[in-house]
Amino acid sequence: MAKLVLGPLLRYVDATSATVWVETDSSCEVAVNGRTARTFQAGDQHFALVRLEDLGPRTEYEVTLDDELVWPEPGSEFPKPVIRTTEVRRIAFGSCRAAPTQPLGPDALDAFAQRLMKTPEQEWPQAMILLGDQVYADEPTEETKQWLKKRRDGTEEPDGEVVHFGEYARLYHETWGDPEIRWLLSVVPTAMIFDDHDVRDDWNTSETWRKQMADKPWWKDRVRGAIASYWVYQHLGNLSPAELAKDPLYAKVKAQDTDVLPLLEEFAEAADKEVDGRKSTWWSFRRDFGRARLLMVDTRCGRILDEGARQMVSDDEFAWIERNTEHDDEYDHLLIGSSLPWLMPHALSHIQSINEIGAQKPGWQGWAAEKIRQAVDLEHWPAFRASFDRLSRMIEKAGNNGAATVCVLSGDVHHSYVAEAEFARPTKAFVAQLVCSPIHNEAPKILRPGFRLSWSRPASKVFRRLATFVGVPQDLVHWRKTSGPHFGNSVALLDFDGRRARYRLISATGGETASVSLGREPQ
Repeated sequence: MAKLVLGPLLRYVDATSATVWVETDSSCEVAVNGRTARTFQAGDQHFALVRLEDLGPRTEYEVTLDDELVWPEPGSEFPKPVIRTTEVRRIAFGSCRAAPTQPLGPDALDAFAQRLMKTPEQEWPQAMILLGDQVYADEPTEETKQWLKKRRDGTEEPDGEVVHFGEYARLYHETWGDPEIRWLLSVVPTAMIFDDHDVRDDWNTSETWRKQMADKPWWKDRVRGAIASYWVYQHLGNLSPAELAKDPLYAKVKAQDTDVLPLLEEFAEAADKEVDGRKSTWWSFRRDFGRARLLMVDTRCGRILDEGARQMVSDDEFAWIERNTEHDDEYDHLLIGSSLPWLMPHALSHIQSINEIGAQKPGWQGWAAEKIRQAVDLEHWPAFRASFDRLSRMIEKAGNNGAATVCVLSGDVHHSYVAEAEFARPTKAFVAQLVCSPIHNEAPKILRPGFRLSWSRPASKVFRRLATFVGVPQDLVHWRKTSGPHFGNSVALLDFDGRRARYRLISATGGETASVSLGREPQ
């Protein structure tokens, strides 16, 4: 009899439809409330995505494998799995969640799940946005390192990092297999995007970095395993039923009755090579949560890395993002999901723009700037200055289109904060950068004073003058920190009340670390 290995994960949900994702140990037919899907095989793993349609406002559900009930588990003490298509009033978000067994303090997502179990259903978030580093391919647990060491005998592959699809599967099992997390992911719909550790630290930092990694004999397999597993474990669930119906790769996967891993790895390798702007694979996507619109932006695989014309996102993909901000009558709150912050501590923002110019210099100057870039992770939006300015212009325009709030949701930096943005001509919408990181990780204590100092006015002035001296354009946006920096494992909540919104930061111990009101009525 087939067994449930991972899931169910409640993924896409709108007013009438939903998708439920599962992993099983063998081929079988998966049914959710009578709607069925046959598993597909990728390596030693088996997966299915079940589409449900014509849903009411609240639907309890069960999962069967070949007509055998597997979820909820017999005797489960967890609240019943349910699909809610009601008004979205609360969204949870955050990033950077190492495996629960890593000694990095209490896991904020696990603690959040435990609190929700004791909370009335109407107070649960209606969606959750995970902004990268769902798994740490280059920083696995000690148990996984020992497991890898046995597999590496006689190979050139690293003991301390995963490479292949099946090894990535183990990471997802460790990260999502905890009972409280499995329950949480079965009742709260999720939207996800990768960041660097889903592949490797500093993924696509620069053209030089890519060349350095390409010289490693195992890197090609690493990219194939990373992107193929991302497509299965994360990307599929980001798509609506209508998008799934049009997805050519998904159609090929469903049509094949043998192992599809070679097909997925071929696709992954091709997607990784698209670094010249001519892209056929986009990982960015749109989700509408009632009157809140999420535009999730791929800030990693979509980069253009030519030092003469670096871009965070290709022109075509950026144009798609811009078009999706124009329908202002369709939303009150515009959320731009970016694993990397748009607005950072001022001094650090200026340093990144300075470094980008330095890395383009010939000789020792460019060499030194590249070394610094990789050593201290100078790879955020300000390090792609043309894209930083284009994003700023887009947000300014969106801020006058009728929305009440325009917020960039980010993680990555291992501390949390809120920064309010202001333009030369004030926008009608409240514009802010909202950061929640980490869910389960840490910022080294030695770096924390530096984060605080980089927000200071003297540091900002010094580095802005230096930026001007080396030719960095003047900022199109000004910003001020209104909360933070907050350190420690946390989950953020966005609460919506009509055209008002509030950001709350909930620590792993259950305390409310921050509460910031967002939004103002249009002038």
